[in-house]
Amino acid sequence: QTVLQGIILLPVRLISITVILLLAWLSASIATFCEPGRGLLPLEGWRRRMVQTTLSRLTRTAYFMMGFQVKVKGKVASLPEAPIFVAAPHSSFFDGIVCALTGMPSIVSRAENLSTPIFGTILRSLQPVVVSRQDHDSRKNTVAEITRRALSRGQWPQVI
Repeated sequence: QTVLQGIILLPVRLISITVILLLAWLSASIATFCEPGRGLLPLEGWRRRMVQTTLSRLTRTAYFMMGFQVKVKGKVASLPEAPIFVAAPHSSFFDGIVCALTGMPSIVSRAENLSTPIFGTILRSLQPVVVSRQDHDSRKNTVAEITRRALSRGQWPQVI
């Protein structure tokens, strides 16, 4: 009977996750359409709220459809309390759960990830701090950008 459940649940889960992914892409596309500053300025107003609430809920729903139920114990630190949020060991797709639970903060990501179909658009809407492996000053530039965002007094979202 468990094999039969798996045969039925797998396509339902795959279709649901695909629909959620396409909705996340659409939401990210709308939030960044004709974006002033093209990533150099923080998203504001409805664009920022759309990214934070819609993508957070869609990500939580996607993880739920994969079979993960996450409960938060305690209180997630707010932006004024912690402009930089550290997640470790930062080595798996479970980092997405942390992002969803913390309101979709900016992340540090490789520049190559921005050109990935669908995921690149979603990632761009999170306004990542981009690291280029070809740039010799990349480490120094990344630290400077994280510091600049952390000292922006809430203009930029938290950085994870």
